[in-house]
Amino acid sequence: MPEKVTFIDPTGEGSPIELESFEVPADVPDRPRRVAKIPDPDPFYVDLGMLYRFAALEKVRRASSEAFVPLHIAVRGHMGTGKDHDIEQFAALMHLPYYRIPLTGEVRDVTLIGSTKLYGDGKGGTESRWEDGDITRAIRGPAVVNLSELNAAGAETLFALHGLLDRYRALDLPNGESVKLQADVRLFGTMNPTDLRDYAGTQTLNKAFADRWLIWEKDFPSESQLTAMLERRYPAMKTEFVEALARLTVEVNESFRARDAGTRVETPMSLRSILDRVPTGLKMFAKAPDPLLRSWQEFVLPHIDPYDRDHYETVWSAVVRKGPAGPPFS
Repeated sequence: MPEKVTFIDPTGEGSPIELESFEVPADVPDRPRRVAKIPDPDPFYVDLGMLYRFAALEKVRRASSEAFVPLHIAVRGHMGTGKDHDIEQFAALMHLPYYRIPLTGEVRDVTLIGSTKLYGDGKGGTESRWEDGDITRAIRGPAVVNLSELNAAGAETLFALHGLLDRYRALDLPNGESVKLQADVRLFGTMNPTDLRDYAGTQTLNKAFADRWLIWEKDFPSESQLTAMLERRYPAMKTEFVEALARLTVEVNESFRARDAGTRVETPMSLRSILDRVPTGLKMFAKAPDPLLRSWQEFVLPHIDPYDRDHYETVWSAVVRKGPAGPPFS
């Protein structure tokens, strides 16, 4: 039986949304493989509002008639803001298999859609068989499909997907088959902003392709949100370390968004740094005179371009100067 999942608006403005989860039907040909791709809910995940927005659109979709054209969601934000993780956790709560398919300039449409290949027939000869590509396999459903790095895809890939994303809602294969977008498939995408930042391989999204997506922005988390994440993941971390780390992250990311090229940092503090790397450093250097400084030097600065380290050090001096006394964990 489907479970009922309740989504709460973290801002407190919207009413709770209750949705029934999906089930992978018993007659799906590759059911064991799909069931194995249903992600586990992350017990440390903190919804900053994106999951609630996903649920709000899902509620509208379910309440609409069959003629309703599904809106496919593309989440745009800087590196390390948790875009893919939001989509994965929505799949986990909806009990849907999760397919993350990176679209890069090196990926060809035959890899994504499929091709005819030769196989031995067991009699000394060969026979041709169609083999689904990554996207074709995923949209046979049920699934949450995350087309990662949308604005890094080549033109041939984008044009091949146009029919799938508009009212036609189907992928026409070279073998003559037309694979319809199933009712239990949800299409998502992620992309980095197209600006002067160093996101190698990205480009301005083709306008015809962009028009097929509902693009939602994801910003860096606020200090209170970062604090909530750290407290949930590391309940034993002392308050002064939580506060210093959250404040430091916010200031670095504010500097990253600054317009003045002479004072801004060129690499933001990602959630990977604040939630994984720095806490690991705090455990490693718990007995150091300044555990936060050692963690900063060993787990943050190596990810920064050499010419940008002076800017990072300026932010450190302005916000922290000297970290809290250890040990970091009670």
